[in-house]
Amino acid sequence: MEILEKKLKISDTDAAVLLGSNDNFLQIIENRFDSNIIVRGDSVMLRGEPDEIKIIEKIFEEIAYILKKRGKIQAEDIAVIIDIAVGTNTKPVISTEKLDHIIFHGKKEMVRAKTPNQFDYYQKAQKNDVVFAIGPAGTGKTFLAVAMALAALRNNEVGRIILSRPAVEAGESLGFLPGDLNEKVVPYLRPLLDALGDLLTPEKLKNFTEKGIVEIVPLAYMRGRTLNNSFVILDEAQNATITQMKMFLTRLGRGSRAIITGDDTQIDLPNSGDSGLIDVQRILRGITGIGFVRFEKSDVVRHRLVAEIISAYERDSGELRGNA
Repeated sequence: MEILEKKLKISDTDAAVLLGSNDNFLQIIENRFDSNIIVRGDSVMLRGEPDEIKIIEKIFEEIAYILKKRGKIQAEDIAVIIDIAVGTNTKPVISTEKLDHIIFHGKKEMVRAKTPNQFDYYQKAQKNDVVFAIGPAGTGKTFLAVAMALAALRNNEVGRIILSRPAVEAGESLGFLPGDLNEKVVPYLRPLLDALGDLLTPEKLKNFTEKGIVEIVPLAYMRGRTLNNSFVILDEAQNATITQMKMFLTRLGRGSRAIITGDDTQIDLPNSGDSGLIDVQRILRGITGIGFVRFEKSDVVRHRLVAEIISAYERDSGELRGNA
């Protein structure tokens, strides 16, 4: 077995901050790897298998980079950095690129990919004009889509953000609901509004909506429009019919991008076979410029019980099918 020794120089970062209080960051890293990590003054000595040494080197580079950017880092950040670096096969997710996949600097904290699939989501959204993010609740599909849209707006890549969602849960036409259009659609678009509220100050969000920079519309109201220079998000897309999905996708105009999110195991349509999200996975795969990302239970970033709840329902569903 080949053994590699490498010396890392700690020059621009205080070693005590880089390694954490009482070396707790160092301990987290040591607990995840077999390699020897020895700190001597302003140097870190690494000894172990070459592939593992490369991962550890990237981890230290990322920690130093984040400290330089925001001046602080927490133990939970170290764990996330390690998970992203290692990936699911104990191999680096990234080769020559920075591990720092910061998506958006929000009003409180920066938004970043926390799992390999989230990083894949982020990468595909940078490389494709249309991305489908499919998977269970709590995996960050919607939140990251909004963060990526805000980042594109901030970088002047688009001129506006359009948020949409099919309104099927109540079984009612929007025309029969009380209030103006905004009041009608707010209950359906609450998850998108919550994500915006987590990332923007109330003043900034109000300013964006009043100026039409951020527009919130039900899917039914998208017909006939051409959306140029826009970042468009369709949430809960499993509840869009095949016709609605085709209508939505053909609204995209020059300079526009779209992210479509949904969970194809939670379809509320009377006939699940009518779901446009199911249909596009067959029709659109393989088209250049369109990306697909599949999230799993392991990507759940909400409360720790969410993943267990999802698993319990899946087991129960399997048992019911087995007894049928």
